[in-house]
Amino acid sequence: MFPGRRSALLLILGAVCAGCAGDPDAGTNGVAKLSPRTIEKRARAAAGTADTVRMSGTVSSNGRTYRLDMRLRGNGGLGEVTAKGSTFELLRVGDDLYLKAGADFYGDEVGAKLKNKYVKVPTGDPAYRQFTGFTDKEVLLDGLFVLDGTLAVGDHRSVDGTRTIAVTGDGGNGGTLDVSLEGTPYPLRYERAGGAGTLTLADWGKDFTLRAPDADHVVDYGKSVTSAG
Repeated sequence: MFPGRRSALLLILGAVCAGCAGDPDAGTNGVAKLSPRTIEKRARAAAGTADTVRMSGTVSSNGRTYRLDMRLRGNGGLGEVTAKGSTFELLRVGDDLYLKAGADFYGDEVGAKLKNKYVKVPTGDPAYRQFTGFTDKEVLLDGLFVLDGTLAVGDHRSVDGTRTIAVTGDGGNGGTLDVSLEGTPYPLRYERAGGAGTLTLADWGKDFTLRAPDADHVVDYGKSVTSAG
């Protein structure tokens, strides 16, 4: 190649690259250029079509803060929840909810008896309704799409190395939703209004095994788990 032509080519390539560097949406799925309401709808649709998701982070409700790490699908979920310093495992398959916890949850004496055992939570126990919510994909995802106030497109950000666009409610005071700019526009992070927790979403559509525990690892506590201790 002649020196003059080579220099011209380098100038053209340089201009193209400079243009790419100046466009934060170059190479993305393009949702950042849409209205905030449309971005939210795209994220909701993407979440609704995915069979599975992993949700982790913190949620504050009624004066309590819960830390959770749950794998969810349409017919149940499994994972860990921590509240007031106690960590317990939850497993739900269909309508059957199982809980595995240690002495710090039940108390030393009962906890020792239930070591490495699941307790099947009776449907009439108040704990059933409370804990089932942590294993319900639809319920938890519905909570992500609650942005209060006027919606706006926020900053370009990233979640675990994936580029995102933020959709804010009242400038972030009403919550912020990070939507993926790479591939399917899944919601990847939700910051709840009023500092009431942050949830990260990952492993969209990634399969995992969900089955009831073996019978010899299950203890039936009758009508109430919460009074077991």
